[in-house]
Amino acid sequence: MDMQQGKSVTVQGTVQDPGGEPIPGVNIVVGGTTQGTITNMDGEYTLDAPSDGTLVFSFIGFTSQSVPVEGRSTINVTLEEEAVGLDEVVVTALGIKRERKALGYSMQEIGGDEVLESREANVANSLSGKVSGLQVIKSSAGPAASSKIVLRGNSSLTGDNQPLIVVDGIPVDNFTGAENNDYWNPSLDMGNGLGDINPEDIESMSVLKGASAAALYGSRAGNGVILITTKSGKEQKGVGITVSASLGIESIFTNPDMQKTFGQGTEKTFDNQSTSSWGPKIEGQELEMWDGQTRPLQAYDNVGNYFDTGISQDYSVSFQQKYDNTSVYTSFTHKDDQSMIPGSDLKRTNLTARVSNVFGPNEKWSMDTKVQYINTNAQNRPLLGVNASNAYYTMYLLPVSLDIRKFDPSVDENGNMIWYGSSSQVNPYWGANYNLNEDSRDRFILHSSLKYEFNDWLNAEVKGGSDRYTTNTESKVYGGSPLTPTGRYSLGKQVFHENNFSALINASRDNLFGKVGGSAMLGGNLMARKNSGLKSNSGELEVPNLFALNNGVDNPTISESFVEKKINSLYGNVQVNYDSYLFVEGTFRNDWSSTLSEENRSFFYPSVTTSLIATDMVDKMGGTLPAWLTFGKIRASYAEVGNDLSPYQLYNTYWIGKDPLGNTTAGVDDILFNPNVRSELIKSLEFGAELRLFSNRLALDFSWYKSNATRQLINLPMDPQSGYRYKKINAGDIQNKGIELMANAHLIKQPGGFNWNMQINYSKNENTVEELAEDVQTYELGGFDNVKVMAEAGAMYGEIYGTTFLRVTDENSEHYGELLLDGNGLPQADPELKKLGNQQPDAMLGVINSFSYKGLNLSFQVDGRFGGEIFSGTNQGMQLAGTAAVTAPGGEREDMVVDGVYESSGSYVVNDQSVTTQQYWTAVAGNGNVGIVEANVYDATNIRLRNINLSYKLPQRWIKGSPLQRAKIGMTLNNVWLIHSNLNGVDPESVFATGSNAVGFENAAPPTSRTYLFNLTLGF
Repeated sequence: MDMQQGKSVTVQGTVQDPGGEPIPGVNIVVGGTTQGTITNMDGEYTLDAPSDGTLVFSFIGFTSQSVPVEGRSTINVTLEEEAVGLDEVVVTALGIKRERKALGYSMQEIGGDEVLESREANVANSLSGKVSGLQVIKSSAGPAASSKIVLRGNSSLTGDNQPLIVVDGIPVDNFTGAENNDYWNPSLDMGNGLGDINPEDIESMSVLKGASAAALYGSRAGNGVILITTKSGKEQKGVGITVSASLGIESIFTNPDMQKTFGQGTEKTFDNQSTSSWGPKIEGQELEMWDGQTRPLQAYDNVGNYFDTGISQDYSVSFQQKYDNTSVYTSFTHKDDQSMIPGSDLKRTNLTARVSNVFGPNEKWSMDTKVQYINTNAQNRPLLGVNASNAYYTMYLLPVSLDIRKFDPSVDENGNMIWYGSSSQVNPYWGANYNLNEDSRDRFILHSSLKYEFNDWLNAEVKGGSDRYTTNTESKVYGGSPLTPTGRYSLGKQVFHENNFSALINASRDNLFGKVGGSAMLGGNLMARKNSGLKSNSGELEVPNLFALNNGVDNPTISESFVEKKINSLYGNVQVNYDSYLFVEGTFRNDWSSTLSEENRSFFYPSVTTSLIATDMVDKMGGTLPAWLTFGKIRASYAEVGNDLSPYQLYNTYWIGKDPLGNTTAGVDDILFNPNVRSELIKSLEFGAELRLFSNRLALDFSWYKSNATRQLINLPMDPQSGYRYKKINAGDIQNKGIELMANAHLIKQPGGFNWNMQINYSKNENTVEELAEDVQTYELGGFDNVKVMAEAGAMYGEIYGTTFLRVTDENSEHYGELLLDGNGLPQADPELKKLGNQQPDAMLGVINSFSYKGLNLSFQVDGRFGGEIFSGTNQGMQLAGTAAVTAPGGEREDMVVDGVYESSGSYVVNDQSVTTQQYWTAVAGNGNVGIVEANVYDATNIRLRNINLSYKLPQRWIKGSPLQRAKIGMTLNNVWLIHSNLNGVDPESVFATGSNAVGFENAAPPTSRTYLFNLTLGF
């Protein structure tokens, strides 16, 4: 070391991150020399340097800093995080770590802290707005409700269109929603598998969006992959114990707009037995109510009065530490979420233990083992659909002059339900206490791997993992209500397991031939899945409220199911790079599936990608780059993947059962299966570019993609006289074409001071049905009665069809296009179903702003869905019942003359007939089961302030000398503000069924919630 330039001085100090946390392992070098040191576990360092020299501080993931010594003996430094590390290593398919710059496809990685900050009960919900091209479709069925994830649009007519979820290299089952999405009586929303994952355990999430990114996963990755990497144990300052607690308060976020000026009755006449709000104007008049008591007529906020204030509590203790070559991570987390929905409660306990170590001669062996246990118990999941047991639908339709609190307690001295009139509705309080359901799921996610390093360029690994769970369900319906006079009882059990065993050999070496480097991988996987179920129902109970299967009036009914599937796979890749700026990679995978016939059992999926780091190329060729251009890359990829076939889709089998009298019955299903069907095939093309500008102050990532999903599995209608209704065939082509833009900007960077970062995620996708089968133009995805959500050849995926107002169709008439009314001057429905909209958004946008000042951090997220339509069954039902605000505009109900014409003696006459408000809305909302559909199809555009997060890390000097190593307090607010919506207070995110591809349909869901969460984290 040359000290002649200036007198030597001993410099000491601390290096910390923008939040004030010390950073261990920071490299500190005297500029122009090799003399240096690294920081210790407390971020401290000591180094001799020339008094007029310069210290260079560098650490992976942070921007390097050069600091003049200027004779100082103490220099404290705050390193700033890079927008995106140019040489950042990310987790890709099969858990392989790669340099981000080498990737020829689009992917996004989310840190575990970002997932945890939102404090969502379901991990899936924390992804909203954070990933371009990713849409989270939520159910509002309480704290244990499901959420559906769609990446880059829908690619299948019959599949669930969700990405594969992989945790530490092991695929896990992401069951979603309800088994039955019937309009009148759907089954319970049982949540989704991803919701079992503990956000406290997540290190990072990688979203592989395109087919090229997911190609190595083959037929299971036709809709992309979400890779979750959990914490594995890192060296920690202190003991390594972290304790955290969170308290949440839940209230109504938004609920339907209701009128408050007209009470119980019909045609402005009071009727204390009426189930509608078409009665007299509420003016405090004394009237005899349903219970025989005389009280002033007044309006009540029944929705607000019925719902409770929800309370959620989360407690977590984790330990992570590294001892020589052994890393240990273990955690315990318990969640108790008592919903604002009366009687609904979710309890979840997560236990995780993970150990990884390096051992053997020359430390060539490494092993990683993890055991994760989850117990989930949900009580009284909400009953949805248009049925008497749906408390929320009852609340929306309840006459506004009835006070719901008068029905609590809900039973009389004889144990019978208290309710008014002769309605078949169920008292919501009675439902919360006497119409009960409970389910408990015990789940294990197991993982173990053994790896051997032959040398510095060749290694091999074997891995095994299992996802297994048992779900027990119980339902009790007490007697004394319109549902049952004596009670009903049912039990169910579902057992699932999936085992995966794989082997992998990997080689990687730079400068194989001059500047040419390369890597290669070859592996295989064995997957086996079994799913069995058993359900039994007592029917009507013999002894009232004695809940036993053998206490039924008739013999209990029993149903059972069994599904088994296996996939054997061989896969590999080869990558070549030139001078680390030009990369070309090819992958292949061949699957052998048990669900396909012997002739079609084997199918091959290839992909090819390339990326060019233009800035590195120019630099290494001796060129000069503009000072503002830090990094530039272009990429391209092509891939083929598929959506696999479900089991038992090849051959017709018989079913056997019992009729109500105990006689044996048998039959065959109404679908004629085809042994020649194959899995769906997706062909995908993608181009993209990445830029880093102004010394990484601005990062941009743009993608254009196009995918075509062919060989769709379609049920082709058949002549009923054949004995079958449908025939299973391969046909059709569904296309997704779109763009994605990700931007990350450090708008203000002041090391150790104020910082402002903005992240933008934008996507636009066109999801079209290019063709279906020959002579088939439409395929129904879902809906009910006169509302149909369709896949139509030559149109967008998810077209919403329904009845419209009957209009004059004679183009030569001066009244062309006007409403054609009936003889009473009321609207009529055109019986022909017409296209009214599409369920797909035109674009999605998420904007996240993050601010920090020393240990204080503030972030908020605004996201929006633009375009697309949705049918609202809630609005329709409320209009018919007279509770919707639109039925009393300005608080009045004046008679009206509907604009339109009626037909008389072969000509059109301008309408001059007056009708009452009730007559009008009965004609509009009471036509069939769903009214005139056109009246309740709404623009689904919505913009919301999704969340606000505020946290403060206590300065180290405050806790110095105590057992604490770090302390953080925070507050999170979710669903802050619905800035813009068009559904009259109904949340556009409250879809009826997440387990269906028909998500343009909303029907009597509970109000969505707003949560305030306060959290404390202590590290020891």
